[in-house]
Amino acid sequence: REVSLDLDRGEVLGIVGESGSGKSVTALSILGLVPNPPGRITGGEILWRDQDLLKLDDDALRKVRGAEIAMIFQDPMTSLNPVYTIGQQIVEMLRLHQGVNKKEARRRAAEVLSLVGIPRAEQRLDDYPHQFSGGMRQRAMIAMAISCDPDLLIADEPTTALDVTVQAQVLEVLQQVQAETKAAIVLITHDLGVVAGMADDVMVMYAGRAVERSAVDNIFYGPGHPYTLGLLESLPRLDERAGGLRLNPIKGQPPSLVNVPPGCPFHPRCEFAQLPSPCATERPELFSVLTSPAHRAACHFADEVAERSAERLKRRAETV
Repeated sequence: REVSLDLDRGEVLGIVGESGSGKSVTALSILGLVPNPPGRITGGEILWRDQDLLKLDDDALRKVRGAEIAMIFQDPMTSLNPVYTIGQQIVEMLRLHQGVNKKEARRRAAEVLSLVGIPRAEQRLDDYPHQFSGGMRQRAMIAMAISCDPDLLIADEPTTALDVTVQAQVLEVLQQVQAETKAAIVLITHDLGVVAGMADDVMVMYAGRAVERSAVDNIFYGPGHPYTLGLLESLPRLDERAGGLRLNPIKGQPPSLVNVPPGCPFHPRCEFAQLPSPCATERPELFSVLTSPAHRAACHFADEVAERSAERLKRRAETV
């Protein structure tokens, strides 16, 4: 609902939030991949190189997908076609978008598989998805996404269901790809540690809306929305184990998007909500937080929250 974002070339935007907050739907909307019906876009525009993607027909939009904007899906096992080899699926993209012959497409396919760290890439082109491990399938998805050198890469939770070592390898591949192609990346994830290490800007989503947007340092050291602070305080840290500090989880459950509470959708779970107050009756827009004009939060008390959250996180660090 009324989500607005923008990226420059080479920038990494991290999108975070609980399951059901609207992260993946937002990303799928960019490429017109939300099934219709039941999904529909009721207004707004999606501008890419001065053209509105919502106004393109299927053929024109198909030329953008993969060639200019590519997506790494959350589950490679269900996104890769099980009856075609990895090589056939990458070759098909290259021949469709770049018009090269089969031999050249296969050479390029082996090149991108090698780039993402698949050993014996030329031979592995003839393997099927089930012959790859989970981490290798994710790498194959990245290879397919970058094969046409897109300018925007949307990574929808690329490290989900992978062990920590493979996660680190996949993220390293993404960073390497970005360094070589200068592509912009939209990184959707639950992992705030991944965001801290990769993102330039962060957008926090809740109940289908953006509730905070700022540079990554502002988000981590002085969040202006109680929900963002709750996410940070729910994050376990190795340096706090010796101090015996308990996690402070967010109370309650995310709201039903069919019946969103009036006012601020987070107010039933918010420790900062003051009742009676505008929290329960008026939905806040994204306001600039006093600590930084580029730091915006959808909270009626964003400045107070930013000050208190900075003090709280400081005390937490001092306690450790």
